[in-house]
Amino acid sequence: MDETFEMLNEEYQKLVEKTLARFKERKEEFVTTSDEPVNRLYTPKDIEDVNYNEQIGFPGLYPFTRGVQPTMYRGRYWTMRQYAGFGTAKESNIRYKYLLDKGQTGLSIAFDLPTQMGYDSDHQMSLGEVGKVGVAIDSLADMEVLFDGIPLDKVSTSMTINSPACILLAMYIAVAEKQGIQGDKLSGTIQNDILKEYVARGTYIFPPRPSMKIITDIFAYCAQSVPKWNTISISGYHIREAGSTAIQEVAFTIANGIEYVKAAIDSGLDVDDFAPRLSFFFNSHNDLFEEIAKFRAARQLWAKIMKEQFNAKKPKSMMMRFHTQTAGCTLTAQQPDNNIIRVAVQTLAAVLGGTQSLHTNSRDEALALPTEHSVQIALRTQQIIAEESGVTNTIDPLAGSYFIESLTQNIMQRSEELIEKISITGGMIKAIEKGFVQKQIQDSAYKYQKSIEDNERVIIGVNKYKTLETIKPDLLSVDPRISEGQIERLQKIKQERDNQKVAKHLDIIRQTIKDNQNIMPSIVEAVKSYATLGEICDVMRDEYGEYQETVVL
Repeated sequence: MDETFEMLNEEYQKLVEKTLARFKERKEEFVTTSDEPVNRLYTPKDIEDVNYNEQIGFPGLYPFTRGVQPTMYRGRYWTMRQYAGFGTAKESNIRYKYLLDKGQTGLSIAFDLPTQMGYDSDHQMSLGEVGKVGVAIDSLADMEVLFDGIPLDKVSTSMTINSPACILLAMYIAVAEKQGIQGDKLSGTIQNDILKEYVARGTYIFPPRPSMKIITDIFAYCAQSVPKWNTISISGYHIREAGSTAIQEVAFTIANGIEYVKAAIDSGLDVDDFAPRLSFFFNSHNDLFEEIAKFRAARQLWAKIMKEQFNAKKPKSMMMRFHTQTAGCTLTAQQPDNNIIRVAVQTLAAVLGGTQSLHTNSRDEALALPTEHSVQIALRTQQIIAEESGVTNTIDPLAGSYFIESLTQNIMQRSEELIEKISITGGMIKAIEKGFVQKQIQDSAYKYQKSIEDNERVIIGVNKYKTLETIKPDLLSVDPRISEGQIERLQKIKQERDNQKVAKHLDIIRQTIKDNQNIMPSIVEAVKSYATLGEICDVMRDEYGEYQETVVL
């Protein structure tokens, strides 16, 4: 075999010297979106060190490089889960029913900033933000309206919520009970990934240590009471949106995952009891081949870590199941229809990379929340790739490509090196506290933006093929008066509920924290009494304190 590789290498060198020297290339150096060098040509020589059984394997089997299910999309398509929510619970409920009617197969809830930060709509910090970037949820009454007419045992729901994830999950469980549905019939995901909030997104409330305690409480509670629920969605998406490279996205996401697994084990949980319900969330960017290789590398690396570092025994404990969203940071306000093509390429990358669930962004999201028409185009993008393109008819069709396999192993190795640096620093929490991760992302974001401004990187419609635009698309506008109605409904709830009962349950939450017990049962009972999100978070702020951001220069 070595002789064959050498012969190939010699033949290629002759080709370069005799033939290719006469052909001019467009530029001196070709790189991926993450600035990784791309060779002119890839041959068997580039993957001579790849061991098929150990590093590629078969779908559904360790190391899961080729996918987590033996039949992948030949069995069933990924879950088409469009991220949606705005204004009031009633308005968002209408949008969810519209999406389900158009063929969406799962719900994904976007909450407004006050909800994400643990404030009620009548709090002074909520002024001007109620219902703007997501739906406003103050109490169980809002959740009841949000899911009115939607049977929670028939649809899976993903909720993008982090610091107050325990409260929104408790409300979801309470709504299900009112529908006569027990916890063992519920399926879905809460993002619940606080570490990436400190480095990339910013919707944190409590410091890292108590936040990790809350997360492991959710792991333990759901293992017993909501066994089909994905208790965390470890998110690289927002890390990439903040400006990281593909390699940093993989490394920092998996480093966060390692921290959560360690915390759960330290709390007394067995790895095979909680690891099967861990899930991940990745970005799908513009560079088709780099993104496909990234997904394959991430699966392989996570399987290796769970097996070798944490001694997981169950195959499901080693599987990296993930949701993907197309890259919001690539959408342009200029020539917004171009975004339809960008999203289609990113969708193809996610599917060829083996995603389990997918949200496709809408063409107008660089300008506003998407209209119904734009959302339908985004959903149809998934459906056309699923039903018409043929790429779902075989599993991992690019496996064996010299380029893809070389890229996959490069991303895995480079990610491992970065994870090792974090380990030497003392783990992800220490790396965050020292500002190491934030600095890495900031440097990559600056380099990427500068390459656009210097015209080294082409963005169609922005720095090349620009046009004078006179046609403006119809945009969704959230009525600024919705906050008034939301506050009125909240005040009515507070007047009509049993406030003594609410006070009692808030005291129980406070004592539960002081006693270092699992916080979930007390929160479930509190939301049933219509204690509000803000009231519960205020108790937790009193006991846990609030996080102060690490400033990195």
